[in-house]
Amino acid sequence: MKFITVIVTAVVALFAPGDARAATLKVVNVNAPAVNCVFDPGCKIVVSDTVGNLTFMPLGAGARLQSRTFAAKAGTPAAGKTGYLYRVDLTNGAGFTECTAGLVINFGPVASLPYVQNSQADVFVITTGGLGSIGLKSAEQDGDVITFTFSDYLCAGKTSFFFGLAATKPPVATTATLFGMGEPAFVQVNARAPQH
Repeated sequence: MKFITVIVTAVVALFAPGDARAATLKVVNVNAPAVNCVFDPGCKIVVSDTVGNLTFMPLGAGARLQSRTFAAKAGTPAAGKTGYLYRVDLTNGAGFTECTAGLVINFGPVASLPYVQNSQADVFVITTGGLGSIGLKSAEQDGDVITFTFSDYLCAGKTSFFFGLAATKPPVATTATLFGMGEPAFVQVNARAPQH
């Protein structure tokens, strides 16, 4: 685990400004479709999907990062904001034995919202009513860069739960970095994040 901490620190240092201060983001577990009500009065969201395939590593084309974005509707707690969902999906990855420990993305400012009743949070994890089996252990923000660490190693044949957050800025194409055990220790993949 110490090796992974060193790798994450190195990746974050590449993206973060020198005077940035790290902060722990509040993560909550939620249910779908209930969490959709934060973004849509009818509790139904229409998403735009982007898939970053990991074709350049041993997991093969069946391994991917799924980025979903959607605009919040007027009259909701998230009005005027954009929702961002991420899922690392290795269910169709080749029989590779090394695993992913988390994801680093240059996201920018995060909007705190009431994903659970009477409580503001920065990040939500859809642990029921959706796909996945691996949640988040933590989300740490250093400047604009957020490091999401999974609750367990994510290996071939598994997928993370969708985890999400919101921002005031619209989405743009970017890259995210998966980090884990083995070689390569970290891998870049296509993603979407707020323009900032």
